[in-house]
Amino acid sequence: MTKASDFCLPNQDGVEICLRDLKGKWVILYFYPKDNTPGCTTEAKEFSELIDEFEKLGAVVIGVSPDSPKKHCNFIEKHGLKITLLSDEEKKVLKEYGAWGKKKNYGREYEGVIRSTFIIDPEGNIVKEFRNVRAKGHATKVLEELKKLINS
Repeated sequence: MTKASDFCLPNQDGVEICLRDLKGKWVILYFYPKDNTPGCTTEAKEFSELIDEFEKLGAVVIGVSPDSPKKHCNFIEKHGLKITLLSDEEKKVLKEYGAWGKKKNYGREYEGVIRSTFIIDPEGNIVKEFRNVRAKGHATKVLEELKKLINS
């Protein structure tokens, strides 16, 4: 098991959220490219729809992207999201978690966010990683995995 790197980032309201403050809870930490794009909206809405189930299991769901807190705020309002979004404008945490790197799209290479999700246990260990995630249906997969981890 790998210890999750601690970090502090501002949420949609500009309030600093630190991973260490969430000790004792399960944390679903997901990295996504950009607010208000089709895949990212699908993913955020699906996590929001399942938030009650995650919370019943003692989990918090946190999305991280390079967007600003103001953009996150608009994204949440526009789609009625019920999850916390953190702003990593310097891409420091994205890089630490290996969620920033080379991507290919239509044959051209560029640097960007690699859609990734981490399940972090109440002791702060990464117990499951999802890389190069497809947005649709992903939240359900994460919820199923969390249930398995809790019941194992």
